[in-house]
Amino acid sequence: MLDCLCRHLRHDGTMRLRSFHPRTREIPHRLPRRGPHLAWRLGSLPLSNTRLIPIPRHGLVQLHHHHLPARHLRHPLSQASLIVLVTSFFLFNQPILMHHPKTTHPVVRAAFGIAALVLIAFLANWLISLTSFGTKGADFTEDRVHTLSKGSKTILEKLDAPVTIRYYASRKNEALPRETKLFIRRIDDILKEYANLAPEGKLRVENLDPQPDTDAEDSANLDGIQTQNINQYENVSLGLAISCLEQNSRINIDPFDVQSLDEQETMFEYTLSRAIGEVIAVEKPIIGVMSALPLKGGPAQMPGQPPQQGWVIYQQLGQVFKVKDIELTATEIPSDIKVLLLIHPAGIAPETEFLIDQFLLKGGTLIAALDAYSFDAAATAQGNPMMGMGGGGIPTSSTLPTLLPAWNISFESSQTLADAKYRTILQGNRPGYSALSLPKEAMPDKDDVITKNLNDLFFILPGAITNQGNNGLASSTLVKSSVQAGLTDSMAASQFSPNVTFENRRAYDLVLRLSGKFKTAFPNGKPGETPPDDEANAEKKDDKADEKKEAAPAKPAWLKEGISDSNVFIIADTDAFSNQGAYRIQNMGGMQAAMPYNGNSVLLLNIIDQAASSADLIGARSRASIRRPFTLIREMEANAENAMQDKQKELQSKLKAAQDRLTELTQSRDSSKDLRLSTAQEDEEKQFRAEVTDANKQIRELYKDLKREKDKLSARIIGLNLGVVPGLVLLAGIGIALFRRLSARAR
Repeated sequence: MLDCLCRHLRHDGTMRLRSFHPRTREIPHRLPRRGPHLAWRLGSLPLSNTRLIPIPRHGLVQLHHHHLPARHLRHPLSQASLIVLVTSFFLFNQPILMHHPKTTHPVVRAAFGIAALVLIAFLANWLISLTSFGTKGADFTEDRVHTLSKGSKTILEKLDAPVTIRYYASRKNEALPRETKLFIRRIDDILKEYANLAPEGKLRVENLDPQPDTDAEDSANLDGIQTQNINQYENVSLGLAISCLEQNSRINIDPFDVQSLDEQETMFEYTLSRAIGEVIAVEKPIIGVMSALPLKGGPAQMPGQPPQQGWVIYQQLGQVFKVKDIELTATEIPSDIKVLLLIHPAGIAPETEFLIDQFLLKGGTLIAALDAYSFDAAATAQGNPMMGMGGGGIPTSSTLPTLLPAWNISFESSQTLADAKYRTILQGNRPGYSALSLPKEAMPDKDDVITKNLNDLFFILPGAITNQGNNGLASSTLVKSSVQAGLTDSMAASQFSPNVTFENRRAYDLVLRLSGKFKTAFPNGKPGETPPDDEANAEKKDDKADEKKEAAPAKPAWLKEGISDSNVFIIADTDAFSNQGAYRIQNMGGMQAAMPYNGNSVLLLNIIDQAASSADLIGARSRASIRRPFTLIREMEANAENAMQDKQKELQSKLKAAQDRLTELTQSRDSSKDLRLSTAQEDEEKQFRAEVTDANKQIRELYKDLKREKDKLSARIIGLNLGVVPGLVLLAGIGIALFRRLSARAR
C-alpha cells in the first residue's frame, strides 16, 4: 500500500489514489504551486462526501469528511478500510516532511514519529473495540478479581429462558460522588461480561436513566428501585431489576454511601448471580432450621423499645431456599428436609438429639453452629446482658452432649477460645484475644470449594473443637486457630480485657466436617422409651411360633447405622452469623440494607449450598471481601507478646498477692477497736503498698516495651517500603552506567 501510494504521488501536484477496493477510482486534479489539493473517494462512501482539501505544500495531509452515514460504517471491513486509509495518508506525508529543510532536525522527526505511533495505536484500538475481540481482556490481579468466576459462568450457561436486567443509574446527575460514578462504570463492565458470556438471546441488559417525569422513572418505581431525593426537582436512583418470566428480583444500592461502595463492589458478582439464580429457579431446595435464638426477630425486650430485629442470614436463606422452622421440642423432622441447620441449640433435650441422630442416619446433612458464649443469647436475659442466663434468658453456651461424644468429638463450651496471633485490635488499641480475625492461612484446605475463595472470617468468643479420631469417619478441618491459641474464662473474655491469660496453647478446630456412614449415638433406642424384650423373654412368651415364622420380620423403629453416607459440619461460633458479627446494617430511604463486611455469611451459605447440591453460587462468592490484614505484622506482634507473657503472669500474681495482703491489713484495722496500728503493721502496710506500686509500674513498663517493639517493627516496614525500590533502581542505574563506561573504554 505504501509503495502503491508513493508511486502515484506525482511531481506536478496531481495525486492518483488507488486502494485494493474495487470501487476506488482515480480523481486527478492539477494543484496550484502555493499548495496542493487532494481529492479522494473511499469505496464505501458516496461521491457527495468528497471534496478538495487545501493543505500546505510540506504540511500533513488532513482528511475531512462530512456526514459519514452510519450505514456505511457498520461493517468491520468498511471501518477497517477507513482506518487503514487514514493511517496511510498520515504516514505517506512523511517523505514531504523529511525532505523539507525545516523538518530534518532530529527533534522534529522524533516528534513526528511519536505522533504517528500515537495515531496508529489510537486507530488500532478503536478498530479492535468494534470487533468481538474488543471485550476481551487479561486479568493479572491476585485471585483474578476482575474476571467472572466459574460459578457465575455456570449459572449463565444454564439459562434456558430469557433474562432481562434493567440497570437504573442516574448517570447525568452532577450530585453523584466521584466514587459512585466510578462504581457505576465498574458495574457497566461487569454487566458487559455477563452479556458476553450468556447464550445468545438469553440475557438482555437495559441501561435506563430514571430522570423525573420519564418512562424510566415509572419503570424504576414499578421494579421497586429506591429513589434518593436531592431537592424538589431532582432524584437519584441506583439499582438493578432482574426478571425472568414471572419471577422478579432487585438489587438496591445507596449512591451516597461512599464508604460501603467497595464492599458492595466486591459482593456485586455474588449478589447478581444469586439474583439470576433466584429468577430462573424452578423449585427451591428445602432446609430445616432449628435454634433456641429468635432468628426471625421477636417482641421488644422492654416497654418502649423497638421489636427485636431478625437475622439477615435467616432472611437470605429464605430468598435462596425454602425454609422450614423446627422447634427444639419437635417430635419429628419432616421427610422432605435434606439439610438441617442447627444454630445455638442451648438446652437441647435427649429426645431432640435422637431425632437429629435418626435424620443423619437416613442420609441427611447436619450443620451445627455451637457456641461457648453467645452475645445474642446473653441479650435475652433481663438486666445486664453480661450476666449470662438470668430471668428466663437463653443459656449463653450450647453443645450436643450426646451426639458429639459418640463421634469422638469434644467441644469446649464452658471456656472460650483466645488466640494471640489472630486477635483483633479493639477501640483504645486494646487486644481482643477472643475476637478472632481469621485470615486466609486459617483455612488450611486450599482446594476445598467452601473456603477456597474466602479471604477472612471473624469469630467472636468461639468455643474449641477437638477431633479425637477413631470414629470411622472422614474428617477435614475447614477453619482452625493458630498454635498460639488457648482456653480462657468465658465471662472474663466477654469483657475483652487486655489482661486475659490462657493456657493449653495449641491449634484448635473452628469449623470441622465429618463424612461417612454414622452409627447411632442411642444404641438403646429413643430416650424415655422402654427397651424391647430380649430374646430370652421373647422365647417364654412365644406361644405362636409357627405363626411368627410365617409372618414377615418386623421393621425396627429406629436405625442403628446409616443407610447411606452423611455429612456433619460443626462450627464453633454462632455470633459470627448474627447481624453484628457478619453485616453492616444501613438505612436507605427508610429501609434497611445489610452489607457483609467479612466472609462469615459466605462461609455458611457455601456450606448450605454444597449440602443442598447447589454449588454454582459458591464460586460467585469469591470476592465477598478483599480486606487484607497484615498477617506477618500480627505474627511478629504475637511473638513479642508471648515473650513477655511469662513475665506478665509473674507480675500479675505478685500484684494480686500484695493487694490481697493489703486488703487483709485494711480489714483488720477496720474491725479492730484500736484504730492505731503498731509500728510493725505500719511498716508492713507501707511495704505492700510499695510492692503494689512497683508491680503496677513494671506492668506499665512492660506494655511500653511492647509498644516500642511494635513501633520499631512499623518503622522497619516503612523504611523498607520507602528504601528498597528506590535503592534497587539506583543500583540498576549505577550498574548500567558502569557497563556503558566499560564498553566505551573497550571500543
